[in-house]
Parts: sequence; structure tokens; C-alpha cells
Amino acid sequence: MSQLDWGVLVTALVAMVAYGVWRSRGQRSGEQFLTGREMRWTTVGLSIMATQASAITFLSTPGQAYADGMRFAQFYLGLPLAMIAISIWAVPLFHRLKVHTAYEMLETRFDLKTRTLTALLFLLQRGLAAGLTIFAPSLIVSVILGWDIRPTIAVIGLLVVVYTTCGGTRAVSYTQRLQVGIILAGMATAFGVLWARLPDGVGLFDAWHVAGTAGRMNAIVVSGDINDRYTLFSGLIGGTFLALAYFGTDQSQVQRLLTGRSVAHSRLGLLLNGMLKVPMQLAILLLGVTVFAFYQLNPGPVFHNPVAVNQARGGVHGQAFGAAEDRFEVAAAARAAAANAYLEARRTGNALALSAAETAYHDARAEAENARREALRLIDGSGAPNDTNYVFLSFVVAQLPAGVVGLVLAAVFAAAMSASAAELNALAATTEVDIVRRLLHSNGGDAHTVFMTRVVTVAWGVFAIGFAELAGGMGSLVEAVNVLGSLFYGTILGVFVVAFFLPRVGGTAVFVAAVAGEVVVLACYFWTEISFLWFNLIGCLLVVVTAWGVQAAAGRYRIPRATR
Repeated sequence: MSQLDWGVLVTALVAMVAYGVWRSRGQRSGEQFLTGREMRWTTVGLSIMATQASAITFLSTPGQAYADGMRFAQFYLGLPLAMIAISIWAVPLFHRLKVHTAYEMLETRFDLKTRTLTALLFLLQRGLAAGLTIFAPSLIVSVILGWDIRPTIAVIGLLVVVYTTCGGTRAVSYTQRLQVGIILAGMATAFGVLWARLPDGVGLFDAWHVAGTAGRMNAIVVSGDINDRYTLFSGLIGGTFLALAYFGTDQSQVQRLLTGRSVAHSRLGLLLNGMLKVPMQLAILLLGVTVFAFYQLNPGPVFHNPVAVNQARGGVHGQAFGAAEDRFEVAAAARAAAANAYLEARRTGNALALSAAETAYHDARAEAENARREALRLIDGSGAPNDTNYVFLSFVVAQLPAGVVGLVLAAVFAAAMSASAAELNALAATTEVDIVRRLLHSNGGDAHTVFMTRVVTVAWGVFAIGFAELAGGMGSLVEAVNVLGSLFYGTILGVFVVAFFLPRVGGTAVFVAAVAGEVVVLACYFWTEISFLWFNLIGCLLVVVTAWGVQAAAGRYRIPRATR
């Protein structure tokens, strides 16, 4: 990167950390540190958005669209429905009970073991997910500087731990407002530069036509196959249940809701997220599709991870890899010529010429893919190397002008620090309130709460950094983080559904149901091909039905008679 890019990037990072620490100066109250119930609805809404918009979103989502098209958008179809449901039922209850975590109410409603089990499920999945969000920005340093990714993970994690530990929830919420601005500015800039870098005479709609003929504009897929990850039905049903669990029971999100100064502010913030999140994700996916079209109309790299490519060139198969690269370059140039010829044929309006040009483009694309696969077999490491997480980053570094690279990378770092800080903050709050304070009977006042929460934040930061070291082989990070959440979200959501809507079911019944539901979900993951989105529905329904059945079998659930 140029000195200007480094200047923009470092300035943005320092500003984020300094702003969060400054806005939380003088904070001594344990209540402020854990929840900080003083935010306006705009801050709440932006904080919710920023918590989700990790570096995974901006590094991996464009790559997901590059590799698989727009159908990942169906994942978000149920989100607005979930926002409405949570606003109606969950937000008023959380505020009325004045809880610090989502799991406090479960002890009052059920018992201590149910509260503890649910909190532990959350801590496990969110601690692992925090590792993924710390891993993602480490890719940036790896690509830019050509370093091994492992040494950079600790640096990113340390930055996040510093301002999360210093400021708690209040610092996270205020910093996220600044981070959202940087994120949106960076993404808009990347889109504008990408548009300007398209070949002469080629507009965005032309590029999207090329992507469409290659099967990348498949935003809606109507299919009843439960093994297909992204369909209209898995998005509407499974996606709704995932969003209900994430926004309504995941402490990293509930903690954002609890920062609202009133029920109305929390509700409006949640609904603001519901209105803005889907368009934002569509725009990010469309950005990835446009990058795909760019590399169809212009020759591109054989593999988007430059570190892996450099290692392959200098490895034992270096000469063979170089020859494979040369073959790919020839095939990619032929593909670009065929793609541009396809657009020329579209402009003529001649159906026969268009059909012939489209066939020629598909043939050239297939030839380029064959040449690419031949090169990938020679890359050291995994037998099936995956560069999904590197696509957008490699485009930014290779194609964007000086200054703009720094801004876009600042946006990615902002997203990384935002989401990681929120996750660590939620992990610390849950550990302190639901585990340390409750099980160890340790509550020494505000000073003790702030101290213990900071200690626990550092501990979870170390745990997340450790898992981040293992994240490189997990493929698309945006898929990995949602698969990981779906292994636990259905069970957790089921416990809350029973708490809200089945008042006669007791703690033992729901505890047994939660254990059984989690076992079944894990079995589905390891031994079936069912799409992960359905795990959220399966886990939730299993917990609800099993809890009701266990309570009924115990003779303590009176089934009301049907009324005429």
C-alpha cells in the first residue's frame, strides 16, 4: 500500500479506539459498564447493525456472491419478520425485568440449571464465533504485507480487547456509530471505483448481464430440497428462526437492545436495523457479483490469495504451477474477449448472433475454469484450496487507487473491531452475571463488577484468538459463522419460546428438552446433508414439543379442554 493508504487506515483505527474510550470516560458504574441504558434509538439501531457487520461480512460476503451468486440473499428474507416479533414480545419483557443478560429471566421463569445451560450454550458458540471475527481482518495484513496470518491475529485481538475492556457496553455502542459511517463510506467508494474500472462502454447493467448468464444473479431459488442451503423456503422459515434466535436471545444483540433508554427507543432501533440490514446485505452481495463480472470482462488472478500463490511459485511444484498459471492467463484472456463479444451481440439485437456469442462465452468460461482447477491442484496445503475470503480483498489491493485502498480497508477493520468488541462485551457480561456472580456468589459492588468484567473480557479475548488460529481451513467465513450459530440457536430459541408461551412447563422439562434438542441438531450436522438454516427450526420445535411432552407425561401439565 502507499503511504497515503497507511495514513488513512491508521488514522481511522486510532480515531475509533480514541472515540470509544473518550465517550466512556469517567465510567465507574457496573450498570453502565454492563448495559448503559441511555442510548437513543438511532444509536441502538446503528449499534445493532454494526454488531452484525463484522469483517466477515465485508471480506467473505462479496466472495460468497462471487462464487455462488446472489442466492445467499434469501438468508435474510425472514429478518424483518423477526424484528417485528421481537419488538412486540421480547423488548418490553427485557426492559420490564431490567435484566443485564438475556438469560437472567430464565432462572425466575424456570430454575438455575436451565439458566446456566442456556448461558453456557451461548458462551460456547459466541466464543468460537468471536474467533472467526478476529481471524477475518488478519487476512488483510496477510495479503498486504505478505506475512503469515498467525502472528497478526494477536495484534487484531489486542486492539479489540483494549477498547472493549476500557469502556464496556457504552464504549462499544458509541464507537459502533462511528464505525458504521466508515463502513458505509468504504463500501460506497469501492462500488464507485469498481464501476469506473469496468471496460469502456460497459455499464453496471452490462456487467450484471454477464454475471446473470453465468448464473450469479440467482437471488430467488424456489426449491423444496432441504439439502439445498439457500432457497426461498429455507430463507423465509429457517432464516426467520435464526434471526429470532440471534436478535432475541444472543447476548451480543440483546445487550444492544438493553442500551436503549426506553422500550420505544429499543424497538425503534431494532426496526431501523430491520429496514436497513436487508438492503445493505443485498448491496454487498451485488458488489461481489460485480467483482465477478469485472474478472469475466478482464483477465484476473488464478487464485485470489497472493500469499498462497507466492508459496506455490516457490514450492516443489513451482515450475508446473507457473506453466498452469500461463495456461490460465491465456484462457482468462479468451474468456474476457468472449464476454465482451457477448455484450456487443446484445447491443445488436440479433438473436442468432447473441445465442452464438453466449455459447462461445460459456465455452471460454469452462476452459478457464478447467485451467484454474489444474493450477489449484498444485497449490501447497489443502487439497481443495478456497479463496472465497480473499476475492474482495485482492480486488481492493490490486485495482483501487491510493487513498481509497486505505479507506476500504479501514471500513473492514471498523467492521472487525465493531463485531468483535460487541461479542467480547457480551461474553464478559454473560460470564460475570450468569456464571461468576450467580454460581460463585461473587458480587462486591460496582468496582468489583467492572474489574471482573474486564478480567473476563481479556480471558475471552485470549480464547477467541486461540480459536482464530484454527479458522483458516473453514472455507467461506460468512457461511462458517452462521453454521456455527445454527448449531446452538435453535435450542436456545426453543427455551425462550417455552418461557414466553408455555407458562405451565417447568424447569426440569425444558432442561431435558434442551439437552435432547441440542443432541439432535448436532446429529443432523454430523450425519445428514440438511441445510444449516433448518437447524434453527428443528432445534426450536424439538425443544418446545419435547418440553411440553415431558411436562405432560409428568402429570403436571394440564391440557385445557377444547371449547365449543
